[in-house]
Amino acid sequence: MKIAQVTPLYEAVPPKLYGGTERVVAHLTDALVDLGHEVTLFASADARTRARLIPVRDQAIRLDPRPLKSDLAAHMTLLATVLDHAGEFDLIHFHTDMIHFPFFARHAGRTVTTLHGRLDLTDLAPVYARWSDFALVSISDDQRRPMPFANWQATVHHGMPAELYDFSPESRGYLAFLGRISPEKRPDRAIQIATALDRPLKIAAKVDAADTVYWETVIQPMIADNPLVEFVGEISDGQKSAFLGGAEALLFPIDWPEPFGLVMIEAMACGTPVVAFRCGSTPEIIADGLTGFLVDTMDEAIAAAGRAHRLDRAQIRAQFERRFSATAMARRYLDVYADMLARRPFAETLIESPAPTARLRPRLADTIAQRGLRPTPPAGLPEPAADLHFG
Repeated sequence: MKIAQVTPLYEAVPPKLYGGTERVVAHLTDALVDLGHEVTLFASADARTRARLIPVRDQAIRLDPRPLKSDLAAHMTLLATVLDHAGEFDLIHFHTDMIHFPFFARHAGRTVTTLHGRLDLTDLAPVYARWSDFALVSISDDQRRPMPFANWQATVHHGMPAELYDFSPESRGYLAFLGRISPEKRPDRAIQIATALDRPLKIAAKVDAADTVYWETVIQPMIADNPLVEFVGEISDGQKSAFLGGAEALLFPIDWPEPFGLVMIEAMACGTPVVAFRCGSTPEIIADGLTGFLVDTMDEAIAAAGRAHRLDRAQIRAQFERRFSATAMARRYLDVYADMLARRPFAETLIESPAPTARLRPRLADTIAQRGLRPTPPAGLPEPAADLHFG
């Protein structure tokens, strides 16, 4: 199958430091290549990928030191470049929210869009109602709640390469917080939990410009006067195994409808249990009492963090490998792709035509045939020409 992956340009693929969407795209792309598919990645030139790369910017936006940048202009160039190559692919997989909808309105049936963010913003629903032809994938079932009417095809949980993280059979006795310093991530709760337990807490997080006031007025004072807390700052993928693997538990004390939360499965990959507030996607990711604990109050969170060391770290790693590997994620997306391609007009004619250029590639044809889906051309339309390009 020929697949295009289209990523935002804010971070490198994968990100050099903090970053979620681009990290998922990187791992999905490589996993699809490993499974034998022809994948093209549209991204900034600093991407590291096993796929064919079509660069559309010299470097990712956030760490670009040049002071004057236009993210809108960069993404318009991205979409125009994808449009120039659109005929080369069986399917185009977007990870750019909704910005591509007007550009690709005539090609909606050849696309799938994974939504990576929260969907309870005031202006979103009219957009997804207007461009309802675009097939959507959610990253958790909970993410869909603000827009149940949307054109959902599936929920596909994120996955990460198992080999990227080292399993740690024992912790080094501290609690960990990894992510972003922001009010909805609630690092203040993490500090309060660790303080109540008299346990060391390491915080590895970035501070966005938008969260500077929160950092300076709320979190920094809590850290400055607390000898239990160590602020590490942003860390790279290469540092995560040691940071997460050494933790007795990862604290995930969120206060918002988290669409997924990659850090939870990163911790699980290291064998580290997660103590998470029951909010957003967390009940879908954490197996309560097996890979961590789900809590509703601070008292519950303190108690859970205090007993997290009793959980079986080898079992936590096994759960990660079964549910959240990059290969598992890629296979779920291939099911979505096959279902979409099987529903296209003329699919049966293309499969059965004797002309090689008019047939689906064997891998895709087999998938459709195995599913028993046999769409037929609408009545009155001529048979497709032998050189018809599928899609």
